[in-house]
Amino acid sequence: MKWSEKKDLRLQLQKIWDKGAILSSILDEENVFPLRLTLQVPATKEIAEHYTQVRSWIETLMNIKYIRLEMRSIAHATLGKNQIPHRAWIDSIEDAVLLLDKEDEYQKFLSIVNRSREFPQIKSYLINHPLKALAHAEQWDRILSVVAWIKDHPRCGLYLRQVDIPNVHSKFIERHRAIIMELLDLLLPEDSYNHNAKGIHQFCERYGFLDKPTRIRFRVLDASHSLLSVNPQADITLDLTSFINLNIDIQRIFITENEINFLTFPFVKDSMVIFGAGYGFAELAKALWMQQCEIFYWGDIDTHGFGILDQLRHHFPEARSLLMDHSTLYKHKSMWGIEEKQLKRDLPLLTLEERELYDDLRFNRIQDNLRLEQERISYGHLLAVIFEGSFTSV
Repeated sequence: MKWSEKKDLRLQLQKIWDKGAILSSILDEENVFPLRLTLQVPATKEIAEHYTQVRSWIETLMNIKYIRLEMRSIAHATLGKNQIPHRAWIDSIEDAVLLLDKEDEYQKFLSIVNRSREFPQIKSYLINHPLKALAHAEQWDRILSVVAWIKDHPRCGLYLRQVDIPNVHSKFIERHRAIIMELLDLLLPEDSYNHNAKGIHQFCERYGFLDKPTRIRFRVLDASHSLLSVNPQADITLDLTSFINLNIDIQRIFITENEINFLTFPFVKDSMVIFGAGYGFAELAKALWMQQCEIFYWGDIDTHGFGILDQLRHHFPEARSLLMDHSTLYKHKSMWGIEEKQLKRDLPLLTLEERELYDDLRFNRIQDNLRLEQERISYGHLLAVIFEGSFTSV
């Protein structure tokens, strides 16, 4: 016999709470109350067969606080007329809150609503994301103060560290970028922020703050093109703007993800090596002079290594892979390792040969979770591939 009990009705109400509908009803004109809950009741046959249990069930149900029962009359040849619960209702948000023991959360959300009244545009956010707002209840005043400051200082051209708001520091803004962005996009005029800058990592660019400059680390591999006469093969780091405007006449660029490989990369005529951009090639692509160069990518022989190569080709379509082939893999079998979490998606920008190796790795055709890290490839093999190919040593 599965007749509704308090725990069943409470569970229904909890699911509605978890969707945010109860709190959003504070602001939504289409109020959800009175709210009807599904009520499993005894069938007529059960009433006759289990009359005592049914009477006890009705009494228990009628003693549940904050639930209104709608009764109906049933007639039975032996038992006569009886009143049995027909529907269960929650009449108000206050009743729902009390039944769920959510008084504290309810009061916090009411406070959020009251504190947000000076920003009517935020009402839609509170209706659609009440639980997300509630999760930030303790920080809500400071979040609103940040939103108000940015609204009053559009495209300020400052670092976050320079934003002067009482009880707010730059770490707080960085930590709460996601919700600040959601609120700002409701408040700000369409033309006051950069719609192309998306995600929390582009917060500063989106709203006109200065950001810590991207830095590019590289070595010129040919002394005849050196930027520093005192150390022709110096390890140099430039901010992105300086790198973009670099005036250097080279023909090819090697990109490697491993620092030691970067530092020990052999000297090659008319070339430079760049240390690991990972999945961040969009910034590097702003250096238009690189489009005139041959570009070679040397990454790990694993699924993520090929994932990075695929990303590189979104910005440098003609880029070629280096030491990421079956021959290199099998020549270093004793150095094979394990890739903890493999990439499984298709990579459309790989060449046929690269895709064959990538498929061998992601489908575990050679060995489960196989990887060969680039630093495990012998230096002699690197030199052989470099200088027995079309490159010239200097």
